[in-house]
Amino acid sequence: MNITETSIIGEVVASDYHTAAVLKNHKIDFCCNGNRTIADVCLEKGLDPIILIDQLEESTKINHASKQDFNSWSLDFLADYIVNQHHHYVEQKIQEIKPYLSKIVQVHGSQHPELLSVQQLFEETSDELTRHMKKEEFILFPFIRKMVRAQDNRETLASPIFDSVQNPIAMMHHEHDAEGERFRKIAALTQDYTPPNDACNTYKVTLAMLKEFEEDLHLHIHLENNILFPKSIELEEQLRDNKN
Repeated sequence: MNITETSIIGEVVASDYHTAAVLKNHKIDFCCNGNRTIADVCLEKGLDPIILIDQLEESTKINHASKQDFNSWSLDFLADYIVNQHHHYVEQKIQEIKPYLSKIVQVHGSQHPELLSVQQLFEETSDELTRHMKKEEFILFPFIRKMVRAQDNRETLASPIFDSVQNPIAMMHHEHDAEGERFRKIAALTQDYTPPNDACNTYKVTLAMLKEFEEDLHLHIHLENNILFPKSIELEEQLRDNKN
């Protein structure tokens, strides 16, 4: 995206919603007053347009598509990556998306009553996913790290209070399925995150953020369901065989 001082801020956000966070940090209204140029808002806010343009362009370079060979990573490193990359992402985005949803429900809810259902579903996701991640961070992932240390140091692994790693993993699978179903409903309610004709920029940004949240959740769950969890079960079996 080629952003200049004559670029219209509403058009900038419409082209790439990642720029919305930059404008929000500077308290620049890109929704109701999105027809102003970069130069105009910088003059009003006392900002250096070169610095603002650099920040906006940097935000457009965000690329969440991963080309990493996750299968080659050690399980403890993969668990740490999931926490640092995906858990932190979820925590941050929940706090960003909630006020956007509240705003568009208030402004557009009468014309688009499905937004209230979307908001309720996302509230459920916020609560359930937060609890889910803490169970991983404080129960499951620490045991996976213990298994890796036991293997590396050729130590005997003490049995966990949950008997086998398969038990918390089964619970995590069930909760992953529930989150997947919630976001399928959100996608259906929003016509796959397609803004209606009367959508303002805030409406468009909210749908784009929800879409990205779902995409990140898919990768997040993939890393756990298809790599971390089965390899953890396999490692536990190896350690028990060695013990016997």
